[in-house]
Amino acid sequence: MDGRELLRSMKVFGSVEGLRTVRSAWRQRRTDAWGAPPRGPERARVPGLAEAAEPAPGGGTIRFARSSLRLCVSAGGTVFWGWDGAGPLPSYALAGGAPEPDPRAALEPDTDGGWRIVSERVTVAVSRHGAVEVRTPGGLLLRRDLPPRWWEPVGVAGVGDSSGAADSFGVARWVQRSEVPADARFFGLGGRSGGLRLRDGSYGLRRTASRRGSGGGEGRGAGLGSGSGPGLRLGFGSGSRLGSGSKLGSGSRSGPGDVPPHLAMPVQFVVSDAGTHLVFHDNSWDGRVTLSEGEEGAGSGHDRPGTGEVRMEGGPLRCWVVVGTPARVLHGWAALTGAPALPPSWALGPQHARAGADSGGVAEVRRAVDAYREHGLPLSVVHLDDGHPDAGHSDDLSGLAEELRKEDVRLVAVADPVVRAEPGGRPHDADRREARGVRGLAAARAGYEGLRRLRPDERPFLLSRSGWAGVQRYGGTWTDGLPAGWPGLRASLSLVLGLGLCGVPYSGPDVEGSGADGGSSPELFLRRYQLAAWLPLFRTRAGTGPGPHEPWEYGPEIAEYARVALAERERLRPYFTTLARLARMTGAPYVRPVWWGTPEDRALRDCEDAFLLGDSLLVAPVLTHGTDRRAVRLPRGRWYDTATGRAYEGPGQVLLDAPLSRVPVLARAGTVLPVRGEEGGTVLEVWAPAAGRTGGGLVVRDTGDGWEPAEIERYQSRLVDGRVVVERVTDDGAAEAGLPVRVRGI
Repeated sequence: MDGRELLRSMKVFGSVEGLRTVRSAWRQRRTDAWGAPPRGPERARVPGLAEAAEPAPGGGTIRFARSSLRLCVSAGGTVFWGWDGAGPLPSYALAGGAPEPDPRAALEPDTDGGWRIVSERVTVAVSRHGAVEVRTPGGLLLRRDLPPRWWEPVGVAGVGDSSGAADSFGVARWVQRSEVPADARFFGLGGRSGGLRLRDGSYGLRRTASRRGSGGGEGRGAGLGSGSGPGLRLGFGSGSRLGSGSKLGSGSRSGPGDVPPHLAMPVQFVVSDAGTHLVFHDNSWDGRVTLSEGEEGAGSGHDRPGTGEVRMEGGPLRCWVVVGTPARVLHGWAALTGAPALPPSWALGPQHARAGADSGGVAEVRRAVDAYREHGLPLSVVHLDDGHPDAGHSDDLSGLAEELRKEDVRLVAVADPVVRAEPGGRPHDADRREARGVRGLAAARAGYEGLRRLRPDERPFLLSRSGWAGVQRYGGTWTDGLPAGWPGLRASLSLVLGLGLCGVPYSGPDVEGSGADGGSSPELFLRRYQLAAWLPLFRTRAGTGPGPHEPWEYGPEIAEYARVALAERERLRPYFTTLARLARMTGAPYVRPVWWGTPEDRALRDCEDAFLLGDSLLVAPVLTHGTDRRAVRLPRGRWYDTATGRAYEGPGQVLLDAPLSRVPVLARAGTVLPVRGEEGGTVLEVWAPAAGRTGGGLVVRDTGDGWEPAEIERYQSRLVDGRVVVERVTDDGAAEAGLPVRVRGI
């Protein structure tokens, strides 16, 4: 951490938070240095000039004077390139084999001694010096990656030749610089608390422990890890005993406005007028990404492109690029790294964690469940947080789990994974630096596969606090260790949105009371609660600090408003079920930036204080103190305030009431929304389409917690003589809806 990062930490988080960040970074640096051999003489290398090319399906290999570049465009339009013999496999991130190459795409000579690949969805051009350009089929530039540079130890076998320096992947540092259009905006890099949009600055790719924790570094003994919280939460809501050990930690320096992230990955989501693309540097070593937004020239001035720089301390230089609309990009990313795990139905309901219990924790869990029942608040899951009894009380826990399950409440246990150091193996240094980013991913996989073996007929439920690209295959994540007070509220939304753009759709923050930061006000607690009620993972957490933790402990007014938010969440359970299934099928996150359907709208690209829940709803949470009205920027089309029924036309900005009792939520005109009716069945809530326009929606019904396939039902809405008509769309044409219909907006 340099002086600028120190000042930034102090400015953003205050003296205490800033010092914690500094201590964590210094401690992690000392840990990294332990056992690491000093760097000897190094030499820099660039590819040199192109000399020859060898075509292959979907692309081929271009040989330069001092390097080689392998390129391939898949049948789905995904682009891969790897330097010095680096191929798609082996990879921690990929779900299986590499995608099939596009048989119609071929490597062919380009102008000025370069080469190119032309496919239906993307064009790739390589200059004679080794720069790689990705363009749309119409020729618009999406990104230009400049020739890379390596720093290699002198005298290492295989380094510096073009035959494939696989042996040097563990020792050669490299940097890859890139350019994007001047209007482009950056997103992604895993969960980032400083804002959905990544501002100019440097972002570390090393995971870290929570601000609550002791902050210890990695150990030398049988277990590696530190941190403040459990590494995994997993289960079927059963009484199965789960082991524990040293807590799985990680570490990172952070970017502008960030707290150090738990789940960082070298995935950038870039949006510009030319189009949208995702770029992934498939390398699990420690590294840093530096970003700088461009600037458009005024009048006859020239544009200054946006720039990016990826620096890695070792490992292969290989890259994937997925292009298209935001929906197409996330679909392609899911096809590459794996479809998101489908949470059990009960995991979409309200969850609660009990922290810091002693051996009397079983009775405490029972009291917590009874308290929720007494205050009329639904509860689906109770988490046994850190400090709860485990192995010594497994019989009590098993009995409690079965007892709660009869009340339709699941019990989720905590497992703290360990990494064993084998004597006589490779040094703590190479293995540790390469595997740091994927330990959380490996732990999630182990937990998921273990649960599948334990109960093959039920979908596992797993939350991992850390991970890497592809962790969505095994479950979701929760976000903690956020800044105190109102900045933490805004940060929690940024994290969930950013994770969704990196392919992790199921996530959410802990809603904590005053024990979380030493003085949460009733207003702040309620606004946290209201935001979380609209996010995929909705979990409250009762800590051990003084002061109120539960909604009813803040007084009758706050308790009533929390009950209203929770009731609306439960009413929308069929919609959350649909979003969960669609995320599994398409990779689309439940929670999306407001520019999701209109990325060409530049004003929406800068909007970070609202989000889309699926295609149907726009949620504008209150993120500042004392607010009872707030501005909301609308995408194009007609939108209805769901509280008042008033219609607004987008694009544009409107001012909406945001009393303490609720947050503004708007429904897209024409949307067909599945909700829970008064009798418990599914009802289609339809918001009237604008005159001359049609609307629609998708519904996927709950098929239980097993592996039963689900059917996507399509509905359309239209105005006929001033009356809203809703029909189901089938292969044979339009049919009756088959579900009760409730029309709003007329």
